[in-house]
Amino acid sequence: MNFYIFYPNTSNLQCIRYVRKPVILSTASQLTSVKTKNVQSEIMRRLKTIATVLLLTVFLFSATALSSDETTTLQSPTLSAANDQKNGVVFAKVASKEHQSPPVTDEENSTVHKTDHANLGEVLPLWSCIPFACMLLSIALFPLAAPEFWHHHFGKVSAFWAATLGIPFLIAFRGAALYEILHIVLADYVPFIILLWSLYTVSGGILLRGTLRGTPIVNVVMLIIGTMLASWMGTTGAAMLLIRPFLRANNYRKNRTFMVVFFIFLVANVGGSLTPLGDPPLFLGFLHGVTFFWTFKILPHMVLVVIILLLVYFMVDTYYYRKEGAAAPEEQESKEPLKLEGAYNFIFLAGIVGSVLMSGMVHWGEINIFGVHRAVQDWVRDGLLILMGILSLVATPITVRQDNEFSWFPIIEVAYLFIGIFITMIPCLLILKAGPHGAMAFLINGVTEPKHYFWVTGSLSSFLDNAPTYLTFFNTALGSFYSGMTEAQAVPLLMGENAVYLKAISAGAVFFGACSYIGNAPNFMVRSISEEAGTPMPSFFGYILKYALVFLIPCFAVVTIIFF
Repeated sequence: MNFYIFYPNTSNLQCIRYVRKPVILSTASQLTSVKTKNVQSEIMRRLKTIATVLLLTVFLFSATALSSDETTTLQSPTLSAANDQKNGVVFAKVASKEHQSPPVTDEENSTVHKTDHANLGEVLPLWSCIPFACMLLSIALFPLAAPEFWHHHFGKVSAFWAATLGIPFLIAFRGAALYEILHIVLADYVPFIILLWSLYTVSGGILLRGTLRGTPIVNVVMLIIGTMLASWMGTTGAAMLLIRPFLRANNYRKNRTFMVVFFIFLVANVGGSLTPLGDPPLFLGFLHGVTFFWTFKILPHMVLVVIILLLVYFMVDTYYYRKEGAAAPEEQESKEPLKLEGAYNFIFLAGIVGSVLMSGMVHWGEINIFGVHRAVQDWVRDGLLILMGILSLVATPITVRQDNEFSWFPIIEVAYLFIGIFITMIPCLLILKAGPHGAMAFLINGVTEPKHYFWVTGSLSSFLDNAPTYLTFFNTALGSFYSGMTEAQAVPLLMGENAVYLKAISAGAVFFGACSYIGNAPNFMVRSISEEAGTPMPSFFGYILKYALVFLIPCFAVVTIIFF
């Protein structure tokens, strides 16, 4: 027989726990202890489920690849030559032992990989993006139409759409499909989750105590601070650091939804425009030869957007503040001075930023895992990020995290949903990378002016991964102006004589990430943390229709008129 314990003063359904036997809880400490143990056991159960599913998936994918013929010939004649070449290079370790062929350089590996991916993108139809669209629709509609079902089964929904794309993809393209799935999991999803987890864990150990009342002026100051930090510690780092103090400062306000939305606009996106540390696409440009401080050239664009959004925010916040009569909580009669606990976590935060920067500045070779080539420094970076998170967990007292209302649910939700998003968007990314030879040729070929680069790069970055979107149009610009030149020769020229195009690509990739919950990594995390703290957030389409289209698109139109 099951009994239910309902915990008071909680807003999240995950706080309902099931127990096998009646339990008499005589004190608040016992209640907290049972709650903590149940949360931990639930987390462990979910993590074990994820690990099992991933292992089974890798096993099935591997079995599918091994069951194909030795050269892993594709069904499409267009891809057969590229895949034969891939079998001789991507799996060079096996080939070299059997045929004693000469070693293949990293540059040749990179060339073959790029050729193979482009060919696969050439033959994929546009309708192969349907599972990705269905994944987005599920995120948008299920929380509204079936909230109970979604809360308990969002991970299964994500797995379903991933399988809907993955199984036919593997049947049709075999080894090439297996490579693409493993590549996006090992090279994109795993580093993505590790970075989010480390920043979320470390920032969760920094607690601002004291009386901080969220008036319009105070809120604007906090948004300015977050926007300035975002370019130096990353949009994810700045968002995870400030979202909890921002929410606590305004917990007595009735209308808080718009506050979090503008926090996403400014801190989680636009603020990361000035350095490669701010946002992944700029970091990718840095890896391809764009100098570290070149991105300061889009400072005027960023300042314009920030000023417009802050002015609008201040007017909206002032309106609601006066309308609510926003009386401060009674406990503010005895004001508590502000003080920071867990400040040593800033050391771990600096370690995370330094690890990310290190991975872009050194070159220690590559490691081949399941045919996926990743740089050694990237694996080292991921290991250091995990270490920073573990050190934060060990060094920070549990009471600090409890007082900070820290829980693992937001990062678990992001991990479950984004594995489905990453896998289902594989065809979209491959078609995009195919450029004028893919199903999106009509779009790529129409991009000729700076304003085109700004809006097309931005629009695609709103829903797809903004890093490969940035790289696609970065290469398109290089090919348009400096065909036949090497990247090392062309990039300095693009930064100089055709800088307006690179500004448009950079600004579009960063700014438009604010247009949806999946446009940039911290958006969904901020939403999840806010909902868990009791702040209602708009639905997926509600966010786009009520906020992005109303506030962001006019800002971007002004940027286009003035700069592009």
